[in-house]
Amino acid sequence: MTMNRRSLLKASLLLPLSLWLPGPSLWAQTTPDDAETLSLAIHTQQGPHRLEVELADTLAERQRGLMEREHLPEKRGMLFVFKRERSADNGFWMYRTLIPLDIAYIDDAGRIVAIDTMQPCESSSPSACRSYAPGAAYHAALEVNAGYFDERGIGVGDCVSVPALTGFCQPEN
Repeated sequence: MTMNRRSLLKASLLLPLSLWLPGPSLWAQTTPDDAETLSLAIHTQQGPHRLEVELADTLAERQRGLMEREHLPEKRGMLFVFKRERSADNGFWMYRTLIPLDIAYIDDAGRIVAIDTMQPCESSSPSACRSYAPGAAYHAALEVNAGYFDERGIGVGDCVSVPALTGFCQPEN
């Protein structure tokens, strides 16, 4: 289903209002440890690093991301997949995200093109939250606990493979 401009405008006007309504948070994630995951491997010179990731491939899943999570298990993450290439200026933010995260931006060949560490935004205003733009075009982004990439020597140029998805790189032998 595609959204036309009118539907998109209505949704963008109603979303901020829904955040102020009483009751459970619209963004609450009640069972993140039980979420369905995919296996993913990041191939480095030191060998592969394996993760279980939640897939965020719909608009709603990408908008919600890891908001309101109080923790993320050590070898877990979230993979954001886009149908079209995202521009170098199109970044991620940490509005309503409670834990610091690392993010790797991945190109259409499955190579990491940029990595950043993102700190939670404590502001109640989304416009006051910093955007973390990669400076390079990308087709996917991988969020994990802050420090994960550095601790394992994962860097720009490393290969990300997701057996359940196509379009990601094959590690060099």
